[in-house]
Formats: sequence, structure tokens, C-alpha cells
Amino acid sequence: KVSKPGRRIYAPAGRLPRVKNGLGIAIISTSKGVMTDKQARINNVGGEILCTIW
Repeated sequence: KVSKPGRRIYAPAGRLPRVKNGLGIAIISTSKGVMTDKQARINNVGGEILCTIW
């Protein structure tokens, strides 16, 4: 699931989505800035899921 203007989707660090089993990426807006899902897992931060790319 991805955020839309009327419905924001947030995920904690442990529940960030894997896009196409790791072949794609998700763009996450976190308190530490905008980053990919992989960077967010490394930094152990969650946030709003903006989009997925695969």
C-alpha cells in the first residue's frame, strides 16, 4: 500500500515493504529525510510510504 492525498500509509522500521522480493524499491519519507526502503532499514527508521518503483 502507498500513501495517497486522502489516506496516509505509515510503516515502522520492522514492517517496511519489500518491493517485488527486493528487485524494486520503495521511497519512504522519514524523520531523517526521504530515503529508500533499504536505507530506512539500515537506519532503523520507519515513515510514510510515498511510492514504489519496480
